[in-house]
Amino acid sequence: MKFLRITSETVFSRLRVYIISALFILTVSCSPLRVYRDLPEVKAWEPEIEKLTALGNTEQYAEDAIVFAGSSSIRLWKTLASDMEPYNVIQRGYGGAKLSDYGVYANRIFGNIPGRALVLFVANDITGSEKDKSPGEVKKLFLHIVKTFRKTHPGAPVFWIAITPTSSRWKAWPEIKEANELIRETCEKGKNLYFIRTDFAFLNDQGQPKDELFMADRLHLNEDGYRIWTDLIKNELNKVLTSK
Repeated sequence: MKFLRITSETVFSRLRVYIISALFILTVSCSPLRVYRDLPEVKAWEPEIEKLTALGNTEQYAEDAIVFAGSSSIRLWKTLASDMEPYNVIQRGYGGAKLSDYGVYANRIFGNIPGRALVLFVANDITGSEKDKSPGEVKKLFLHIVKTFRKTHPGAPVFWIAITPTSSRWKAWPEIKEANELIRETCEKGKNLYFIRTDFAFLNDQGQPKDELFMADRLHLNEDGYRIWTDLIKNELNKVLTSK
């Protein structure tokens, strides 16, 4: 009868394979994007993402540029470049973006552009719909985008513009506020993560949204709203980036 000789090296080798396999399975199963990658509403953004990534191949950007990324409030910011002077900027927003689809495409969006820092605003994951994500899921997706950005921009500061209170989504404000709070706590504990609070500037004395700072849809900022954003964001950029 022949006996299989199992050495300690063989055992260690097999154990290592098992551990690596288990870690891979755990990583895939724990990825916040696993349930979103193949959804039709995520794949529908493919043409828009292709346009954004193509810009990085044809346009020239300053190496110290700050990436402004996110949903329609970023895309519609027509005066972003002049408002942020003397900082150079790269604008990477598309209308209707959610953290779930932005996270899926983040590798392509950020991969071929410079970026001294990232300023992120995405406001469509909690809207008062039955399909809303939980505040906890919003935080996980935010962290995934941070991780993706830093793969190609190691250690770069990341700023989260808090989701603003709006009349059109006022019924969802408690959940939105909770998501903002979770991200604020995350930023306070994380390295080079910064939370830009906005609610106090967009609520009146009665604690209601200031509709005069928004377009007729009571969702997107008008010129006065962007002026407030500019002051809040530049103040935070000045505090963080001038010391680096």
